[in-house]
Amino acid sequence: MTIPLWLDWAQRLQAVAQSGLNYQPQPFDRLRYEQVLAIAAEMMAAGMNADPTEIQAIFEAQAGHATPKVDVRGAVFRGDNVLMVRELLDGGRWTLPGGWADIGESAGESVVREIYEETGYSARAVRLMAAFDRNKHDHPPFAFHAYKLFFLCELTDDERHPDPNNVETGEIGWFSEDDIEGLEVSQGRVTKAQIGLFFRHNRDADLATAFD
Repeated sequence: MTIPLWLDWAQRLQAVAQSGLNYQPQPFDRLRYEQVLAIAAEMMAAGMNADPTEIQAIFEAQAGHATPKVDVRGAVFRGDNVLMVRELLDGGRWTLPGGWADIGESAGESVVREIYEETGYSARAVRLMAAFDRNKHDHPPFAFHAYKLFFLCELTDDERHPDPNNVETGEIGWFSEDDIEGLEVSQGRVTKAQIGLFFRHNRDADLATAFD
């Protein structure tokens, strides 16, 4: 998949501006980087039909040298069925449990934490199945460049302990590969094609990690 040019340009301009502002530029250079950031926000807002001031605020909240964000997701299988959760922040669509990796945790630790928080199941990461560039897959536009790491995981405890403070996800379910076709998935988090690949990984331990 090739992302729209406006999205590619806006992401790259935002990254240039953020990184430039990070290195304490001279006043005139700072002004130019701020102008570049504003242009990136206008481009992003036009492409996403969003409020430019809201996009500008999101961009201005970023600090430091710009690098891709990292999203981690876990495919937990019970036999031939995979664990899915309803994403309340995306209209109740289904997704693999996961989220942004946290500072101070490895990617594997982050995905295990996310699985527990969103499903109540304790699990462990077994194998990295895929390291994908979000821009190269069939996901809707997103303000920032991001990498998506998908881990094959297994339960360490069959007993479920739901988190009463979880406000991001709701119902959980175990689904076969055929079931996935009938689900409305949260396309920004995972695609049906990606889930199909993970079923193949679950069946074949020798399958190589997919990337890009």
